[in-house]
Amino acid sequence: MSKIPTTVITGFLGAGKTTLVRHLLAHAPKGKRIALIINEFGDLGVDKDILAGCGDETCREEDMVELSNGCICCTVADEFIPTMQALLARPDKFDHIIIETSGLALPQPLIRAFNWPEIKAQVTIDGIVTVADASALAEGRFASDEAAVDAQRRQDEMLDHETPLGELFEDQLSVADLVVINKADLLDAAMLDKVEANIRAELRPGVGVLRAQNGHVDITALLGLGMGSEDDIANRPSHHELEHDGEPHEHDDFDSFSIRLPAIVGKDELLAIIESTIRTHDVLRLKGFAAVPGAAARLAIQAVGPRITAYFDRPWKDGETRDTALVVIGESPLDRAAITSSLEKAAA
Repeated sequence: MSKIPTTVITGFLGAGKTTLVRHLLAHAPKGKRIALIINEFGDLGVDKDILAGCGDETCREEDMVELSNGCICCTVADEFIPTMQALLARPDKFDHIIIETSGLALPQPLIRAFNWPEIKAQVTIDGIVTVADASALAEGRFASDEAAVDAQRRQDEMLDHETPLGELFEDQLSVADLVVINKADLLDAAMLDKVEANIRAELRPGVGVLRAQNGHVDITALLGLGMGSEDDIANRPSHHELEHDGEPHEHDDFDSFSIRLPAIVGKDELLAIIESTIRTHDVLRLKGFAAVPGAAARLAIQAVGPRITAYFDRPWKDGETRDTALVVIGESPLDRAAITSSLEKAAA
């Protein structure tokens, strides 16, 4: 029996991984049965709810599994392996498995898990796709931007190492078989060329690079790579593996919490308050759903830094609780009380 190919989609918070998966499911060949494992950092699952229904013909909601108890890299033995075993035990074999990791996940532990005997016998990594946020890179939000790092060093004489964010992003690049530079439409041609050049400088020889808007990539470029990446792990070293001998890593550098508002004043007011809160408290990522007064549909909210995208994704279901639920992610320690107080200004 042939092994089931698996595509691992990684990349930093807000790069557009879920958007890419949504596009992939919606355009997968008809008749192809896909299983989806979604990993979220934080106690409020958002991504599965966004993806549910977008690929009913290829990936039914019961074929979507959400792991929301922390980064997949920290729960490989406790959650990922049992999840894979359960999927593989189903009577109807899947044609493909897609794994969307948390934006804070180190890829190495997940890749190593594919060499566990009970997994390796049935599954192989078709390819590892790293999604990069072109706009965030252009703004110097990662250590790959040397000017930003130098500026930080000048401000703090004690800083003689890369930021945790930069190291994490570089680790996600180090394992890639393909890099998708997303949000390319937000930059002019010269800046986009510079961003791509900086990314290519971090990659192993032979790694492909594609540019995308809104995660729209020809799925023939994403599926069927046939890389067998788990067999090449020795050539994909990461900061963590090199510096900590592969010991389990912690996410003490990052914090997350969720907030619910029974009612809000209005859409514009909520988005303005979210932007102000993000700027004031340096929030890395905010996402969730909102119940807008008088609207029959749910408002999906995605914020990366102060950039906010909001759209009505689907009508409210009968009997569904109509409230506003948001998850906040940032570097530790987040001032939860102050952030909560700020967001509650949008409450009716």
